[in-house]
Amino acid sequence: MASPTTPPVLNPLSSLKINHTAIRVPDFDTAVAWYADKLDFRLKQSAFVAGLSFGFLYPAGDESFHFELLAGQGAAERPAYKDLHDSYRMSGWHHLGFRVDSVDAVIDELKCRDVTIASEPHDVPAMGLRVAFFADPWDNLFEVIQPIPQ
Repeated sequence: MASPTTPPVLNPLSSLKINHTAIRVPDFDTAVAWYADKLDFRLKQSAFVAGLSFGFLYPAGDESFHFELLAGQGAAERPAYKDLHDSYRMSGWHHLGFRVDSVDAVIDELKCRDVTIASEPHDVPAMGLRVAFFADPWDNLFEVIQPIPQ
């Protein structure tokens, strides 16, 4: 077995690239409006399948990745992230990270848009990153990151 630092061998798995992540929300229209108003995402396609509304939302500056919203009755609530460090104990999906030009500028803009900030901008020298976290109204957690200049 290859170690995580070994360059990959060319095989069918070499073509893996992130395409989308799916987020389950209780109300489609409310979620589309929130992601559009707060994050400038664009709804490019929607469909109703198997009792659920699906929508494909793209960030303003990225056509290579999108959110797949799934909405309809029966959505269970996620635990709220009251303490970021305490949340690291939970198994499963924790957050999605966005690379940005300026963490501070993005967080300032999100504050102007009344987005919940879960963690203010701070440096993580061991990783060479400046980071901050925010949440949507359904307690999905997102990180914004930028490299710390060397």
